[in-house]
Amino acid sequence: MFGSSSSDLGIDLGTCNTLIYIRNKGIVLNEPSVVAVERGTKRVVAVGADAKRMLWKTPENIIAIRPMRDGVIADLESTEKMIRYFISRVLPRYRFIKPRMVIGIPSCITEVERRAVEESAYKSGAREVHVIEESLAAAIGADIPIKEPAGHMICDIGGGTTEISVISLGGMVVTSAIRLGGDEFDEAIIKHVRSVHNLIIGEQMAERLKMEIGNASPDKTIEKVEVKGNDAITGLPRRLEIDSVEVREALKDPITQIIDEIKATLGKTPPELAADIVDRGIVMTGGGSLLKGLDKLIAKETGVPAIIAEHPLDCVALGAGKYFDYLKGFDTSKNIYDSLNG
Repeated sequence: MFGSSSSDLGIDLGTCNTLIYIRNKGIVLNEPSVVAVERGTKRVVAVGADAKRMLWKTPENIIAIRPMRDGVIADLESTEKMIRYFISRVLPRYRFIKPRMVIGIPSCITEVERRAVEESAYKSGAREVHVIEESLAAAIGADIPIKEPAGHMICDIGGGTTEISVISLGGMVVTSAIRLGGDEFDEAIIKHVRSVHNLIIGEQMAERLKMEIGNASPDKTIEKVEVKGNDAITGLPRRLEIDSVEVREALKDPITQIIDEIKATLGKTPPELAADIVDRGIVMTGGGSLLKGLDKLIAKETGVPAIIAEHPLDCVALGAGKYFDYLKGFDTSKNIYDSLNG
């Protein structure tokens, strides 16, 4: 009964956003990974977009939590409540038919952190849970023909982690991950504005700067945005204008770390696969890949073309959702790598 009537869910349990894919329906949910609860009772007040609007604006009796940090679960109880709420929204019959879940996870997490993801999914009501590395899920979601005997490189820049992998014959030949992503971009902007202008701004203002005028390489036009915050010396509210040149300077360090990691991964890649990558390019996924000019800078620094996937924000969830289709012809009771390697 379960096999024929239950829904298979692909979940990108991201630091910033959670996406859910349902077989034959596509992406059905894209919400911020935020939960607002009452202090003491921990009763859920809001989840997702409603809870994000409460961040840093709640009264003393309510706390807004981001339960995911650096791609892993920082608050197990809140993560469970968040997943349970999201599933109840996309599956009306959720209480009667338990879904199978496939969840994308960073390859750099520990076994304890991996088990925390599985435990949270089971407690939220899953009858079966599988986890898949985010870069492999992103490659499947981007429709890269990874089963062929050729090298494909994928760079997935999420909110909390960046994962770079070389994939061939359906498995990861070389993979590297660092706990750095869009959140660190925001933090770099916050630090720059404070150190240069003595102005304290919040994460939402930094995110706005990143999205509106953020850039990784010089542009023909210089854009400007007005920012508001508190003066670091007087504590009084103040506003000023920031331009895209300043934002690029602020983002220099985290971007350099990502490019260095890509170079290191290319350096570990077997020559035959590296030759394929030079021809096929680096496929970029995740929200961080949308930073203006980042693909051009990576191509310039590595000498390898960088191509942004068609739907970069959705790739991990799409790939997780296609997991069972991807395994057709293999023994699905085993791990994906065991299956692929016989």
